[in-house]
Amino acid sequence: MKNKKTLYFILMFLPLLVTLITLPFLPESIPAHYNLAGEIDRWGSKYESLIFPVFIIGIGFFMLWMAKVSAKQEENGKNNEKIVFYTGMGLSAFFTVEHCYFLYKDFAAAKSMSFSGTGDVNQLICILLGISLVIMGNFMPKLRNNSIIGLRTSWSTKNDITWKKSQIFGGISFIIGGALMIIAGIFMEGYTAMCVALGIIIICTIAGTIYSYIAAKKY
Repeated sequence: MKNKKTLYFILMFLPLLVTLITLPFLPESIPAHYNLAGEIDRWGSKYESLIFPVFIIGIGFFMLWMAKVSAKQEENGKNNEKIVFYTGMGLSAFFTVEHCYFLYKDFAAAKSMSFSGTGDVNQLICILLGISLVIMGNFMPKLRNNSIIGLRTSWSTKNDITWKKSQIFGGISFIIGGALMIIAGIFMEGYTAMCVALGIIIICTIAGTIYSYIAAKKY
């Protein structure tokens, strides 16, 4: 576990380290915000690139705290703690890839001074979200009943049977939804890709809620 925690902290602080290394080479003005079409709609100081890495570190520590809280809710073992820990690691990896991509776009877009940017950030986010859903979907059936993570509704937490069945259903829907998001990210661009991703998340959420209600009525 010690080696895994080391990797966790490396992933958590890597974006800040990369940013500090690249900061002297960045132009004074860089793209600071993109609209839903993936176009630059605001330019700002290069020091704004430090905001996202600090946010990533905050999320990392928050997930570590969540892991400790979830551990206290388990009577036996540390299953939920491990899952929250790996989720935090996955989020750090997700944000690291995204931030490195934004740094690349900062260099390229600032050099050309083009408001259209380079590449499609929406496609990247859609694909990364899809991968995240697939990973979470594989973890969900292993979750034990808790008040923090998982497909949690008043019906899914009714008893251990409804909880288990709800997590299995939620896991399958996340895997399918994640796969569809990856495909959408590959073949769709801009606003369309993000709309499809948002639609898939909404459908998975609604489907999971309805299923937990049905499971609670049955069991």
